[in-house]
Amino acid sequence: MDVAYETQRPVKKYAQTGAVGTYWYILMKNQEKIFSRKSLPERSARMVETIYGCKWSLTVYQLLANGINRPGAMVSSVEGLSTKVLNECLQKNIKFGILERISFNEVPPKVEYKVTAFGNKFIRILDELEKLQSEINEEL
Repeated sequence: MDVAYETQRPVKKYAQTGAVGTYWYILMKNQEKIFSRKSLPERSARMVETIYGCKWSLTVYQLLANGINRPGAMVSSVEGLSTKVLNECLQKNIKFGILERISFNEVPPKVEYKVTAFGNKFIRILDELEKLQSEINEEL
């Protein structure tokens, strides 16, 4: 005989009730939740991933720290760095607010880059990550 699913009653599952189990259930049900689920820092994690994904970003920060802030000087100072790759790297950093582009109204056009206040904070975080990696390498 076929029995339709609508006529069957769902089986309710109950926890076993014992003295300790019942007490724990009542205790947990009456407690207010103090902590909420911690969410991921999506934007900052994406920034770190993007900056580390661009192998030239850290080099650009080093160049800026040493006073080399013009794109032509950056390309000529680093072996293997092309103008196209440098421009992509600089645009990513500008989009995140780490670097600022300063254009001078001159002929020929002059452009310089500098680290923003937010960029200084972000670079300090990257420096701390580098220190952490050094400590990890020493332990291994």
